[in-house]
Amino acid sequence: QVQLVESGGGLVQAGGSLRLSCAASGLTFSRHVMAWFRQAPGKEREFVAAITWGGQTTDLADSVKGRFTISRDNAKSTVYLQMNSLKPEDTAVYSCAARSSFLLDKAAHTYNYWGQGTQVTVSS
Repeated sequence: QVQLVESGGGLVQAGGSLRLSCAASGLTFSRHVMAWFRQAPGKEREFVAAITWGGQTTDLADSVKGRFTISRDNAKSTVYLQMNSLKPEDTAVYSCAARSSFLLDKAAHTYNYWGQGTQVTVSS
C-alpha cells in the first residue's frame, strides 16, 4: 500500500521559512516524479513544484520561483519543499504527490498517489 506522509507545516510570520517533508513508502520512489501542490480555502488546487527521478530537473510555479526549492533524497524516499520569504498568499494545505512517469507534469490528474496534506499558515 502506497503512503505519502507530509510533515513540517505550521504557522510562520511573513518573510519566514519552512521546510516540508514527504516520506513515501510502498512504491519504487526513485522511479516516480514527485511534486507538491497546494490548495487555499475557496480556491482550486494548484501546482507548486515537481522534480524528476534523479533530481536533476525541477519545475516551479511562477508564483514561487526564487523563493521555494524542491529536492529529494532517494535513499530516504523523501521529497522536500524548502519555502523561504513566505507570504500570506502562500497560506494553504500543501500536499505531495507521486507520478509513475519520468516526465514532469503540472496537471494534478496525472499523479497517481497523494498525501493527506499539511497546513501552512503565513501571518502578515
